[in-house]
Amino acid sequence: MSYTNVIVEKKDHIGLITLNRPQEMNTFNVPFARELSDSLWEMDKDPEVRVVVIQAAGKHFSTGISLAEFKDKTNKEYREFIRLMDEHNHTIAKMKKPVIASVKGYALANGAGLVFACDLAVAAEDAKIGTTAINVGLICTGPAVPLARSVGRKKLLEMVLTGDMISASEAQRFGLVNKVVPPDELEQATMELAGKLAAKSPLALQIGKTGLYGMQDVPYHQSIDYLSELFAALCSTEDAEEGVRAFLEKRKPGWKEK
Repeated sequence: MSYTNVIVEKKDHIGLITLNRPQEMNTFNVPFARELSDSLWEMDKDPEVRVVVIQAAGKHFSTGISLAEFKDKTNKEYREFIRLMDEHNHTIAKMKKPVIASVKGYALANGAGLVFACDLAVAAEDAKIGTTAINVGLICTGPAVPLARSVGRKKLLEMVLTGDMISASEAQRFGLVNKVVPPDELEQATMELAGKLAAKSPLALQIGKTGLYGMQDVPYHQSIDYLSELFAALCSTEDAEEGVRAFLEKRKPGWKEK
């Protein structure tokens, strides 16, 4: 599929999606949001891809929804529009493959929400993250959902209601990013993490992500039973047998995704 607002590439089982509206600070509009979701699904269905990286062209990851979009819409049109702006929250959570955000510059409002929605994140030391919509009379309801899965209630309310930005190191402390590195090491650190995941059993990664997301919405004991069923299904695959055999034989496994 051909895209304009994102660039799609593949390298060593890693799918790369580059946000490509640098002149607009990678802000969300209708074509951008559609292409982001479509490209994510394309990567999830591609048998050559095991892990996906979302990175950005230009200086900034994304500064949210373009403010030019907030005019001349009926309530029905706004509902449809906002649903599309939030679509990546659904898409990433439903994908089988892990998604890593590579964060630089500003990640604000819906851009911050995209970082929160990704499974993992690596950030440059000078990156700034914030749910800033409140500062223009709006509110970050979409980003609040994945944010609430990572931070406590008081921090959630502080970030959404004040609109204050936090540093990359603060974001790491609150569990919103996994690793913080110097700006000139961001790409290398992101690809190292992606490569580490791409070397794992694809089936194990997919079952693990599906189970860990699925357990969030069910009671404790049901979660244990649910994940036990998924683990049992994984154990009966050829790749699970190959992984154990390769470890015992002290060699690299050859994954078949069967």
